[in-house]
This record gives sequence, C-alpha cells and structure tokens, in this order.
Amino acid sequence: MNLHEHGRREGIEWREDMNPKMEELSRLILDSKKAAEAETQAEPEMPYTRKVDWPISCTVGPGLEGAIACESKVGYVNGAKGWLIYRGYDIFDLSAHSSFEETTYLLLHGRLPAATQLQEFRSHLAAFRHLPDTLRRLMSFPVEKMNTMAALRLGIDLMRREQTVLDEEGFQPPSSTAIGLDEDSMPMETKPMGMKRAVYEFKGLARRWRKRSLPAGRVEPEGISSCYHLIAGVSTLVAAIERIRQGKMPIEPDPEMSHAGNFLYMLTGKRPEPLEERILDVALILHADHGMNASTFASLVVASTLSDTYFSVGAGVAALNGPLHGGANEQVIRTLREIGGPEKVGEWFDKAMAKKEKIAGFGHRVYKTYDPRARILGPLARMMAPAQPELKILLDTAMVLEKEVVDRLGESKKIFPNVDFYSGLVYASLGIPSELFTPIFAVSRVAGWTARVQEYLRKNRIFRPRAIYVGKIHSEYVRMEDRDEKS
Repeated sequence: MNLHEHGRREGIEWREDMNPKMEELSRLILDSKKAAEAETQAEPEMPYTRKVDWPISCTVGPGLEGAIACESKVGYVNGAKGWLIYRGYDIFDLSAHSSFEETTYLLLHGRLPAATQLQEFRSHLAAFRHLPDTLRRLMSFPVEKMNTMAALRLGIDLMRREQTVLDEEGFQPPSSTAIGLDEDSMPMETKPMGMKRAVYEFKGLARRWRKRSLPAGRVEPEGISSCYHLIAGVSTLVAAIERIRQGKMPIEPDPEMSHAGNFLYMLTGKRPEPLEERILDVALILHADHGMNASTFASLVVASTLSDTYFSVGAGVAALNGPLHGGANEQVIRTLREIGGPEKVGEWFDKAMAKKEKIAGFGHRVYKTYDPRARILGPLARMMAPAQPELKILLDTAMVLEKEVVDRLGESKKIFPNVDFYSGLVYASLGIPSELFTPIFAVSRVAGWTARVQEYLRKNRIFRPRAIYVGKIHSEYVRMEDRDEKS
C-alpha cells in the first residue's frame, strides 16, 4: 500500500486536494521520482542493508570515514542510486503525500500512524510549542548579539531546565549504580570481540535511579515525551530568536495550525498561504534525517554516555553550526549574487574552474548522482521564485550554472546539485532571511536526531574509537633551568 492509499483508508485528506497548486506540487515531485529511477536503475545495490554480524571488518579513513558504528532502521542513503529512505518509504513519496508531522511520527515510532494516532501526536506538539518560561529566560540574555545557532543551543538548555529535573538534587544517577563508569579502563590494545552487551553498563533501566517521581509538568529526559518536546520547541525557539534579534516580541503558536504553518506564523506574524505552508512542509520532510552525518553522530555520541536527549540534541546543534556541515545554502545565495546574472555564468565558471574553486551547492560526500532532495527542491524553487524579481534573476542564474556544472563535471567527476543548491532559494521565496537557513535545518533534523537517539539507546554501547599515537616516546625530562628556549 502506498502512502496515498494509506491516507485514504485512514481518513487523512492529503494537502494536494486543497487546490490545483497542491496537485501540481505533488505531480512535480512524482515526476522527479520517475526521472531519478530512470537515470539510476542500472546502478548496483550497496552492501549496507543487511543485519550485522559483529565484529566486522571495514576500511576506515581519517575522521572515521567508512567506519560502521551501529545498525539502524530509521533511515538509509544510497549514494549510487540517489536514494533517501525513511523507515522503508522513499523521500519522493513522503514529500508528495505525507506531512512533516506524519513523517516525524514514522521516524520516531517506525510505522505510519492511524488517523487518531496522528491527531494525538499533533496535540502533543501543539502543547509543547508553548514555551513562555523558556522564552522569558532566553530574553534575559543578549540574544540580539549572539549567533543564531548559539542562541538556539542556549534555548535548548533552558528547555531542559524547564521540562526536566536532571539538574535538581536527588535526580542524578549515583556512581554506585554503575558496574564500571569509564571504558578507558578497558585496554585499547584488546581487539573488539563483538560482544552483544557492553562490559561496562548501568544496572537495570536508567530511570530506576530516581529517588522520587517526576513533578507535574516535567517529562522523562530520555523518553519519547522529551523527543516530542524538542521537536515542537526547537521551531518555537528559532522563530522567537529571529524576532528578538529584530527587536520584536515572540508570537504565541496557534494550536490549529500545522508545524510548518506555525513556524512561518511565529516568524512573520502573518498566516501563510496554503502553498507557502505546504512548500515549507516538504522542505522540512527533506531535511528530517540523512544517515550518520556529523550532527547525528554527535548526538549519538553524547547519548551513548547515558546523558539525556536535550544535551544530545544540543550536541547536534553545535555540530550543525560548523560551516562544513550547515550553511552551504547561504553561500549558494552569495555565489549567485556574485555571478551577477545568467548571462555571466560562463565567464564566472571558467574563472572558478581555473582557480580550482569548490562551487557551493554541488557535489556530496555520499551522492554520486543527483541528490534526490535537490530533485524536489529545484521544482519548488521554480514554482515560487519567479514571483519576486530579484529571486527570479537568482533562479535563472542557478539554472544556467547547474547546466554548466553538470555538462562539464557530471559525467566525469560525478558532481551534481546537492540539497543546498536550491533550498536557499526556496527559503528566500518564503521570506525567510539567510541567517535562518541553518537553524531551519535544525528545526527539521531534530526529528532524525531524536529518532536515532531513541533507537540507539535500546542497544546502547558507549562510543570509544581510538587514535593512532604518532608522537615521541621515552623523552627525557629536562629541568626548567636547563631548557633552551629555541629548542
């Protein structure tokens, strides 16, 4: 059964039924799916879809490149075929027929929800979007002078303080409940044996160490409620932070609006048009999960220590703040403006090639074909950007640049547009400022972070790779008075 048939059976009215624009949007996405399948059907399946018999051998490069860290049923990326799959469903079908809320439920719970389950989930999100105490505390900091991602990281810490009791006396895990607290005590020269359980682990379930029950209004710091709270709250925080930076007051969310619609409403104070709401909804679906990327790995490393979900998501935000992970779509917009128009692309590209410059928005560590997310975002940009003169010029420039890069580098270097090439144009067409492009990534990816943290903790093993020491050994200590400054 496909998603559309499932929705009909469960009484869900898909958004494309609202007006012809919605139908056109879904048709464009499904047309992109057909093109992707036609271009990559001859590519072989990658050997990363089978259950692992630990320990395993793999080729590992610097930065753990190629290392196999764990098993997962949450999401799968096949770079050769251009596949992105969430829990068995490809990204094209989810973008065409689903919603961010339904996709998030799928990631967290491993199945599509029935109508009543989806409604209950939406009710949880609606309740958790209200963060009056957190925002009040956040506004006591100089948010207008802070990097947006730094302010978001702070806001998540304040959410943690408001919603959990982890920092209060009596709610920390005492060391006496652990068999062993430090896996450094295991000799690193010992080869991994592929044991089913960690040598060092906490006795019983983590929640058993609590001395008393949770106070009213607080949530389990490692449970599903904390995931719901973070998914709902991060969108509220990002919108509020932008308004505070503009010298405006945050706007209360509307419990009747969707997740995407609420974000645009809390950001601008205006209720978005249905097409605008739907386009952001699709963009959020596209960014919800993407394998073992840097921010997901950072979240899992923190979670593996039996820290909590809030700190784990905070680690994901911190990793996403780095320019090698987030922010490329901002650079794409700057590049398109720098080029100066579609007629100047050829000359600009020749100079860039001569200098061997990397062009933002092209190429991907995983994909060796067209990024499936870019296949969807391209039509969205072409649907929205022409309505605004400046963005139309940028879009025309982008389309000519894409042709130049693909014609000259696609076949030989396997360089194609990635998710960042068109996402900035889509966000800009919705009136979203460029400094929010990376925070919006977090608004979406928190779904994948929390889903993978919940999955990993069921068979937790603290992450502990090792480094190869290449320094000196057996150096002789020299007293201060005998040291030569030059040496």
